[in-house]
Amino acid sequence: MIKMTLLKLTLFSGMMILSGCSSVMSHTGGKEGTYPGTRASAAMLGDDDTNWGTKSLVALDMPFTAVMDTLLLPWDLFRTDSSVKSRVEKSEQKTQATNAIIPPAPMPAK
Repeated sequence: MIKMTLLKLTLFSGMMILSGCSSVMSHTGGKEGTYPGTRASAAMLGDDDTNWGTKSLVALDMPFTAVMDTLLLPWDLFRTDSSVKSRVEKSEQKTQATNAIIPPAPMPAK
């Protein structure tokens, strides 16, 4: 009786701790927008380079990730991302837009 209760408690605790992994990783990694964990999971499921073991874990985790992303939706709507990765990506986008209008000067031959 005690072993079964302990086993159930351990399994339930493990599921709660591991649920929403993609959501937690996406929110701590500086991804912008809403539902970043769910989008990352969907991209991983559609990727041909991801092996079947990882895809099965992602498929099991995806409902929990969607719930976690829904709970964190107010945070996503009001936060501003100031991570280094985000700032570099924004700077590169601005530079590419500028280069499309004014092409960079050619480099001198050596």
